[in-house]
Amino acid sequence: MFNIFINDLDDEAECTLSKFADDTNLGGMADMPEGRAAIQRDLDRLEKWADRNLMQFNKGKCKILHLDLGVLVDTKLNMSQQCAFAAKKANTNLGYMRRSVASR
Repeated sequence: MFNIFINDLDDEAECTLSKFADDTNLGGMADMPEGRAAIQRDLDRLEKWADRNLMQFNKGKCKILHLDLGVLVDTKLNMSQQCAFAAKKANTNLGYMRRSVASR
């Protein structure tokens, strides 16, 4: 019966909405202003749905998960830029560690 009741929860959703029992997850890409706006529109729409159906979301259980999986590639999909960036970052950190040990 509950599944029938929440069947329209994801109508017109722009982002990914997954439902399992009494758990609802909304996910989307927020790397650009358009993505953030789409997530906000879906959150606003879900809030209106809850009000209309005399229900509440437990906002205390809400969490935000940030994932940064950026990879640098050139026009030929070569990852040498990514490797150079990672090596530079590692060498910088190694330099900090060497200075830290040398100053003791």
